[in-house]
Amino acid sequence: MIHRLLAALGLGRNARPAAIPEPLWRSTVAGLPFLAALNREEQGNLKQLAEAFLADKSFTGAGGLVLTDAICVSVAAQGCLPVLNLGLHWYKDWSGVVIYPDEFVIPRQIADETGVVHEYDEVAAGEAWSGGPLILSWRDVLLADEGYNVVIHEFAHKLDMREGEPDGVPPLHPGMNQEHWIEVLDAAYEDFCARVDAGEETWIDPYGAEHPGEFFAVLSETFFTFPEAVRDSYPALYALFVRFYRQDPAARLPYPPALPRRAATAAVPPASRASRTC
Repeated sequence: MIHRLLAALGLGRNARPAAIPEPLWRSTVAGLPFLAALNREEQGNLKQLAEAFLADKSFTGAGGLVLTDAICVSVAAQGCLPVLNLGLHWYKDWSGVVIYPDEFVIPRQIADETGVVHEYDEVAAGEAWSGGPLILSWRDVLLADEGYNVVIHEFAHKLDMREGEPDGVPPLHPGMNQEHWIEVLDAAYEDFCARVDAGEETWIDPYGAEHPGEFFAVLSETFFTFPEAVRDSYPALYALFVRFYRQDPAARLPYPPALPRRAATAAVPPASRASRTC
C-alpha cells in the first residue's frame, strides 16, 4: 500500500505532480509548529510546492530505512518552507534526497601542512552535496524543535551552493547589496564566534561557529523555527533574512518582546553541534 501511495504522489524525477492526501498533509503540518503557524494561503502554497518537489526529486531509503509517504511528505514540506516565496527553481540542478534511519558515516580526507593525507570517518546527521543529493538522518529529522531542524539546515546549504561553495552568501535578489550582506553577516559571525569561544550559552546552536556557511545554515533553521532568537540576537541580519527569504516568521506567532541574552542550550540536541555538514 505504501508503494502505491508513494507512486500516486509522483515520487521521482520529472514525474507528474499528484495531490498529497489531505489527512496526511494536515497531520504533517499539525506536528510541526512552525508550519502550523502559516496562514491558510501559505499552507496551500506550501502544499503545492511540496507536491511539485516530490514529483521532481527522487527519494531513496538507505541503511535499511523503508520510505513511507509520511517520511517523504514531512521532508518535502519542511524543505520547501525556505522557498515558499522564492519558487522551486531555487532547488534545481540537484537530483534527490537520500534518507538513513539514523546518523551515517562519511569517509573524509584532509591534508596537513606537510601534505600528508589523513583519512577519517565523520558521523553526520545531514549532508548536502553540490550538484548531488541531499542526505538526512530520519532520527534527526524527528528531533525538529525550536532552533534545530536538520532539513531546513541542509536545504539552506543547497541555496548557498547555487553560486559555488557554501560561504554564507546565497544569490541575492535585485536591490540587495552583496557587500552589505557580507558586512552584516561577518559582524554577526564574529560576535557569535566570540560568544561561543567565551563559553557563553546562546539560543543559537554553537555549531554555527564552525564556518560562515554553517552560520548561514544554522541561522536559517533558527530563523524559521525559533525566529525571535535571530531577531533579538542579530536584528540587522534578521532583516536581511526577511528580505532574502521574503518571509517574516517572527510576525506569525505572538512571541515575547525580547529574549534574555543568555539562555540554556539544552533544548538543542547534542548531536546537532558537530554532525551537520555540507
